[in-house]
Order: sequence, then structure tokens, then C-alpha cells
Amino acid sequence: MMTEFLAELIGTMILIIFGGGVVASNILNKSKGVGGGWVLITLGWGLAVTLGVYAAGNVSGAHLNPAVTLGFASIGEFPWEKVLPYITAQVIGAIVGATIVFLAYLSHWSATQQAELKLAVFATVPAIRSPLSNLVTEMIGTFVLLLGLLFIGANEFTEGLNPLVVGALIVAIGMSLGGPTGYAINPARDLGPRIAHAILPIPGKGSSDWGYVWVPIIGPALGGMYGALFYQAMFLGEFTWAFWLGSAVILVIIVAATSIELKKPMEDTTNKENVSHVI
Repeated sequence: MMTEFLAELIGTMILIIFGGGVVASNILNKSKGVGGGWVLITLGWGLAVTLGVYAAGNVSGAHLNPAVTLGFASIGEFPWEKVLPYITAQVIGAIVGATIVFLAYLSHWSATQQAELKLAVFATVPAIRSPLSNLVTEMIGTFVLLLGLLFIGANEFTEGLNPLVVGALIVAIGMSLGGPTGYAINPARDLGPRIAHAILPIPGKGSSDWGYVWVPIIGPALGGMYGALFYQAMFLGEFTWAFWLGSAVILVIIVAATSIELKKPMEDTTNKENVSHVI
């Protein structure tokens, strides 16, 4: 009998196999999918989530994402005592999934010279590195994710259709909000594969960029919890102290990020190559 822990592990593993796989196909040298572009990546991640939800949904509810687990727990829709086991399963599943992607593209790592592209198969890399602004982007993306999940849950669909709608939500977030950071919107999706990148014997892999890791962890966690609290307040009329505290924290971060960005001089990027545009 499959347990909730195992369901979250396997569901997240499937999510990363297909999600990380579509990135690898798109950017690793000599892959037949090279140059497929951002639309291909967003569609691949959407289908990855759909299949992960189909795999785990009937057993664990298919969170597959610590931000979802924390968001549901913050509004009383999920017991706090299950949060740590769920997140642990999600991170382990992500590590296993990333390892399978590594094996699937085994002959392409040596054929790819850019270390940043190899990292991008496993973890998110911002198009413009600006930590607070990147944090805001991740918060917004995950805020929309939780709102969307709760909207979907409030409506009745034909049995078996929900995972497809959730996958469409992921595609929409990727196409609309994914450009600045590569839309982690899931701490396990970034942390687990980043750990795999650090420990796997990938030729010429370079740094795992641990200095950035806090952004795709903290941003989705804050955005996910606030998205759920916002839904509870605005749609259910339940204004809790957590909602007001979350509102204050989010506002401070947004004001700080905006202040930093508005002080920056205009840049001439005409002749600069941006390899992160496909990540």
C-alpha cells in the first residue's frame, strides 16, 4: 500500500524527470531538441506537473511542492504535523528525478561547454541577477499558483480533469511570469536538483550557485503562504493575524526591491549575450 510520503516522493520525481528533461533537451549540445525555446519549456513543465499530480493525487493530494504544503497548512487545510514529512519527501523525490535526468542525457554533458547551461538543467538561474527583485518575482509567481490552485479547488470538474487544469496553470505562470527567474515557484524543484548537481560527477559542471539558493526557497514559501492567506481573506472573509503580518512582510520586501531597482542606471545590453533566456 503506497503511503503519502512515497506518493509525494514519486510524484515529485516524475515532475522533475519531465521538467528537468525538457530543459536538458532544449539546451544541452547535440540534443535533438536544442533550440526548442521558452514555449517548449513551459509546456514541458506544465505536462510534468500534470503527470506528477495524476501519479500522487489519489494518495497524498499531490502537493509536490513545499510552497503548496505550507500554503495549505497556513489556512488550516492541511495538518502542520505532516508538513515536514511532505517537504522531506518532495526534496528527496526531486533529487532522484534530477539524477534520472542526468542519466538520460549522460553523453551530452561532455558535449556541452557552458557550465551555466548544465546548472540550468537542474536549478533556476535568473536572467538578471538582482536578489530582492528575483525574490519578488518568485513570490508573485507562487502567490498566483496558490490562488489558482484554490480557485480550481473551488470548482467542480469532470473526474480526472483537475490535473490538466493545474498543468495549464503552470504553463500560464511560466509564459507570463517565468522570464525573470525561470519560475522555480517550488523550493523542492530548485533545491533537490541543485543538491543533485552538487554531488553528481557532471563533467565541467562548475559551481552549484549556492549563493542564490535562498531566493527560490524563501520566495515561493512566502508567496505560497500569502497566496493562500489572501484567498482566505478576500474570498472567504477570514482576515487572520497571519494575513496582516504576511501583508506587511510582502510590502516591505516589494518596497525594498523597488527602491534598489529604481536607483540603478540604464544599461546598454545591445551586444551582451544572455544565455539565461532559455533557462
